Amino acid sequence: MASFRIRPYREEDYDAARSLFIRGILEHAPTEYRLFLRSAWTQLGLLVLFVGARAAAGCWVLGLGAVALALVAMWLQVRAFVTSYIQQALGTDLQDIGASYLRTPNSCFWVAESGGSVVGTVGATPAQDNEAAMELKRMSVSKEHRGQGIAKALVGEVLRFARARGYGAVVLTTSTVQVVAQRLYEGQGFRKVATYSPSLLATLLRFKLFRYRYDLPGGTA
Repeated sequence: MASFRIRPYREEDYDAARSLFIRGILEHAPTEYRLFLRSAWTQLGLLVLFVGARAAAGCWVLGLGAVALALVAMWLQVRAFVTSYIQQALGTDLQDIGASYLRTPNSCFWVAESGGSVVGTVGATPAQDNEAAMELKRMSVSKEHRGQGIAKALVGEVLRFARARGYGAVVLTTSTVQVVAQRLYEGQGFRKVATYSPSLLATLLRFKLFRYRYDLPGGTA
C-alpha cells in the first residue's frame, strides 16, 4: 500500500499545488465535451447542419466537413470554458495560497505528500454564504495516486479542522463532470442540497454545479 502524509501547506509547495490544480481541472474537459455531444439539442443541431450543408452544396462530403468544423468549434468552446475557470482560480485564492488560507485562524490549506512530492491538495475557509459553515475548496489528487485513500484523508482533515473550531457544517461545490468526486463526498456523508448553472454558457454546455453539505454535530459557530 502506498504511503503518504497530510501536512500544512508551505510556500515551497506553491508551484506544485497550482500545477496539480490545473492538471486536475483540464482532465475534465473531454468529459464535458462528451456530455455536450450527448445532448439531444446538440445532436439535432448537427443533423440540421449536415442536411443543410449537403442540400446547399449538393455533396454529402461537404456536409460532413461542415459537421467536422462544428465539432472542432464546440471543442474549442469547451476548452475555453474550462480554461477561464482555471484562470479565475489562479487569479484569486490560488494566486497567494498562504495569504488566502494560512493567515487567519479559521482557514487552512493542506497538501498530501508521497515520495517527497505533492500529490494532493485541499483548502478550508469560512463559507461566504453561511457564517456557521466551513467550505472545502481546491480538492485535487494527482491521477497517478488516486485509489490510495488520499482524497478521503484530505476530506477527513477538513472535517476535523471544522469540528475543532466549532463549525456546524462543511459545504463544498462540485460539478456535473466530477462524478468520482461526487461519489467520494456522498460516501463520506455529504448530501446534495442544491443544483444550479453558473452562467448561460454553462447552461448551453449542460454544465451544472452541485452544492453539498455535511452537518457537524455540536457545532456552534
